[in-house]
Amino acid sequence: MEAVWYLIVSAMLSAWAVLDGFDFGVGIVHRVVARTDDERGRALAAIGPVWDGNEVWLVAAGGVFVFAFPRAYAVALSGMYLPLLMVLWLLVFRGIAIELRGQIAHPLWRAGWDGMFALSSTVMAFVAGVALGNVVRGVPIAESGWFHLDLFALHGGRVAAIDAYTGLIGLLAAALLAAHGAAYIAWKTDGPLRDRSLAAGRRAWVVSVALLIAATVATALVRPSMFASLARRPWVWPLPAIALASPVVAVRSLARGRDLSAFLASSACIASLVLATAGVLYPVLLPSTVDRAFDLDVYAAASDHYGLALGLTWWLPAMALAVLYFVNLFRSLRGKVSHGAYGH
Repeated sequence: MEAVWYLIVSAMLSAWAVLDGFDFGVGIVHRVVARTDDERGRALAAIGPVWDGNEVWLVAAGGVFVFAFPRAYAVALSGMYLPLLMVLWLLVFRGIAIELRGQIAHPLWRAGWDGMFALSSTVMAFVAGVALGNVVRGVPIAESGWFHLDLFALHGGRVAAIDAYTGLIGLLAAALLAAHGAAYIAWKTDGPLRDRSLAAGRRAWVVSVALLIAATVATALVRPSMFASLARRPWVWPLPAIALASPVVAVRSLARGRDLSAFLASSACIASLVLATAGVLYPVLLPSTVDRAFDLDVYAAASDHYGLALGLTWWLPAMALAVLYFVNLFRSLRGKVSHGAYGH
């Protein structure tokens, strides 16, 4: 039962990375690809009806994580309190920027909120990558079962939330989501805005592939046991294969103007990276940099079996309804965004 809930949490986090990821990506690139107020409004209109729903996947994944693995949730929250507060404030600023942009029809007002949207989206993408980097590298869980993590290493030898490795993963996340967002804008718009988004997506993928190679090498140095674990788990092998093939498909699709194919390829790349990381780490939820004996795994962190089984009977119909809602939402919003832009 613990493995089932581990898979559920991983799948929900990958859904959030894909769905809210293109919202972040639109925020990262929209100031570059959209050169007029109307174009920036159209870029926002592309995510306007869905961004808050996409964000709910993070809340839902967090709620499921609390239910299934309360010990891991408590340890992570107490150890990374400041980074989690940053995430909350960034999400707040992003939502405010989207909703307040159209309240006053003044160029300076709109430019200010556009800048806030771009800044909060970029930093949020970076922080999400840093969080993943911390899970891969590990955190200083001591014999007590708890840890404290500073934002930066103020003293030599201490493990911090942001270091060279986690910063590299943060940059990779920002570049990947920029490519993802550019493909989404190209898919949902037309004209010069679409053309510039296609070009921006190709450039973002070049950076993403370079960072992905660097991150792979860095991971081999920081946590070589992950590759040994991957070699023992052939059922995980298709995921890194998809992650490697997806950028090729995305770049070729962007070059040929096949924006939907590029968007689906970037979605596959992001989801496969998240799921591959989870598959290789299992059953560990939070690795310890102090001693492998102090790793927090699913068995030590999970709720009792009766609660997990009962929760599954409620989660299945609830998730079916959520998936049907999102399918219907995106189906009803198919097609290009008109000039009646969001925030105008």
